[in-house]
Amino acid sequence: MSLLTPVYKLYEWYISRNLRPENMPKHVAIIMDGNRRFSKIQGNMDAVDGHKRGINTLESVLDWCVDLGIEIVTAYAFSTENFNRPPNEVKGLMSLFKENFKGIASNQKIHDNEVRVKAVGKLELLPDDVRDAIRIAEESTANYNKRLVNIAIGYDGRMEIVDAIKKIVNEVEKGKIRPEDIDENLVNKNLYTAGMEDPNLIIRTSGEERLSGFLLWQSSYSELYFCDSLWPQLRKVDFLRAVRSYQQRERRFGV
Repeated sequence: MSLLTPVYKLYEWYISRNLRPENMPKHVAIIMDGNRRFSKIQGNMDAVDGHKRGINTLESVLDWCVDLGIEIVTAYAFSTENFNRPPNEVKGLMSLFKENFKGIASNQKIHDNEVRVKAVGKLELLPDDVRDAIRIAEESTANYNKRLVNIAIGYDGRMEIVDAIKKIVNEVEKGKIRPEDIDENLVNKNLYTAGMEDPNLIIRTSGEERLSGFLLWQSSYSELYFCDSLWPQLRKVDFLRAVRSYQQRERRFGV
């Protein structure tokens, strides 16, 4: 055990005791950045192994969210641009997605906490076996409404808005709606995240300070928090700091 571990545990306790349950973000979205950089820092670690470590971090974060009473988590796992990465890395990632989505059906922790799992994005771009695994995960948790975990995979925020526009135009052409009926609510209903509340807090790891196309429409009034830790190295104390920062802010819906 590191000599710093007791210090971090004490710090976790100190932050946690000052968090206000009544001001907890209902929906936290996360840009899980830094898996590849983490693997490079290790020297001889394959990039896919860095992503495996990232999956372990996500599982920990979901546990922390359950403990804190956070009801919705949306995690940015794979963008449409990520398909341009080296073929071996993309293939390895698809294998990880398949394995972990299928594993959700038998994950007792998921069922004990009544977590509904959903994939959001252009799922048609994914291999058939990954889509089958997603279907298994979604069907096995479809009846839960206590908590929701969205995995953004094959996702791009601009494309999401374009696809929503196409759906609305199609409805107009069919005469089902009139142009004057188009408003924010209608756009929301046609996004990949239809029916979901917008994120209160968006966290990005690895020190980068941008959204990278993540939830562009939904993030209009989200609080943003940027953390220097690479995603696989994220500690509970880092996550608690993000929640504390959110609670210390005066939220404004406008300029």
